[in-house]
Amino acid sequence: MWRKDFQVFEDKSDAINLDTGIINNQLTHMLLQFWRQPDQKLAVGKPEYKTIIEATLKIPCLHDEAVVEMMRGLNYLLDSIVPEEKSPKQGECLRTSRGLQMLLNRYGFSDVEPNMVDQTIIEMSCILYDCDCCQKNWSESLRLGSHFLEEVSSIDSEDWDIVKLATALKMVCYPDEEITFGDPKEMFSADELSKLVADAPKYEGSGIIKGTIRRLYDETLIVLDLKTETQRRLASYVRWLKKYMNMDVEQHK
Repeated sequence: MWRKDFQVFEDKSDAINLDTGIINNQLTHMLLQFWRQPDQKLAVGKPEYKTIIEATLKIPCLHDEAVVEMMRGLNYLLDSIVPEEKSPKQGECLRTSRGLQMLLNRYGFSDVEPNMVDQTIIEMSCILYDCDCCQKNWSESLRLGSHFLEEVSSIDSEDWDIVKLATALKMVCYPDEEITFGDPKEMFSADELSKLVADAPKYEGSGIIKGTIRRLYDETLIVLDLKTETQRRLASYVRWLKKYMNMDVEQHK
């Protein structure tokens, strides 16, 4: 995403008049100047803008829930994208973000009220989201190695989580090295564990890339530790914030 143009309108209500449906010459020139692709749509922040621009300039516009969420994100970043424009209060952008609320709900923080959201909460939420993205990417890579477990040891790992899969692949690639996370005796069934231990020599020359398995295993554990610690810190911060806000309310009674 990048900025294509920015213009100052002394009277914003004159730029696009919601009552008369008239677009002034300055905004008309700006929109037409950058309108290039007939198969694209212009995302606009209000349904009224969509109606007026389509009727007046014949430019197809888009305004839906996805666009509204995108506009919230743009407002939050407005200071860096358009430093000439005074941005709305960041708190308002954060509190109205559906994406942030969905993210907090996913990690068990559905009790976070809109007026509690601040920079700390959004930064820790972004860390959790990034951890999930990393785990997803590495999971796809590890799944490519899971067929070795099926071919060599007749182990079906399709329903395993990323940590269990990474551990199994690490065990067969580096049988003499210690497993640094979790207890294999608890992680695997007795049959699975015996096969992983006994079949380790069979993976030599099987085509599995040991260096990649080691890297994915180590990175998976690093991200898992970061995610666990961030969730702990976020939970602690939310508890503190609730206590602080309750104290503030009591003082103002």
